[in-house]
Amino acid sequence: MDFDLSNSIAGLVDMAVQWAPKLISAILILMIGFWIVGRVVKLLGKGMDSSGLDRDVQPFLKSLVSVILKVLVFLTAAGVVGIETTAFVGLIAAAGLAIGMALQGTLGHFASGVMVLIFKPYRVGDLVDIQGVVGHVKEIQVFNTIINTLDHKQVIMPNGIATSGIMTNLSTQGKLRVDLNVAMPYEEDFDKVKGIIEGALKKTPKLLPDTPTIEIEKFDANNVLLAVRPYATPEDYWDVYFGAYKNIKKAFGDAGITVAYPRTKVEMVK
Repeated sequence: MDFDLSNSIAGLVDMAVQWAPKLISAILILMIGFWIVGRVVKLLGKGMDSSGLDRDVQPFLKSLVSVILKVLVFLTAAGVVGIETTAFVGLIAAAGLAIGMALQGTLGHFASGVMVLIFKPYRVGDLVDIQGVVGHVKEIQVFNTIINTLDHKQVIMPNGIATSGIMTNLSTQGKLRVDLNVAMPYEEDFDKVKGIIEGALKKTPKLLPDTPTIEIEKFDANNVLLAVRPYATPEDYWDVYFGAYKNIKKAFGDAGITVAYPRTKVEMVK
């Protein structure tokens, strides 16, 4: 009995001597590795702040990087102890594949959202035309872009759809050309009418000081069609658009210019 107990104690001591260095090494790897992961994530957060990355997506990215690095540290510690890590890697790979297949579309929208936040084809507040939706970007989320349209609708567009076609940022240049068309009677002098339009535009609030284009665009059946092209900021586009038309109409009325309209002349023959 005493012999068996002595053998058992000796076996435990031998096992402890054999495994102690490995266990201590694994514990040190976990402690130092997790500390390094924390530092890396902290530096990553500072880098994202300095790059201007959207603050809404920063916590998600930092937690994602933290989880990946901690898994690598854990696998390293398990390998030092002697645990076979092939099964762990296979299990993680299988789980990742299953999740990826289930969330294929969602992950695509996430990747597109990250690309938008990094390369910034548009920012919050920009006036954009994306997939035929024109409006101001209210928010860029991880999976969606929220756009407030000009007719006061809120469009929630998945980022994968937003980046799958042509994206037009109307705010990049800081100004937009306002396309107006004005009809001038054939009997009126062009230079005279051009001066009247220029005076009307000068009275239009929020118009940018850039010289507007006022030229003959084409001739129709009743009038000469003029192309009038002033400039406005993206925020003031519609104010200038409607204000310019109103002032031009008033100026034409004050000058006695009557725009022709289709008429039918009927003659009675005896």
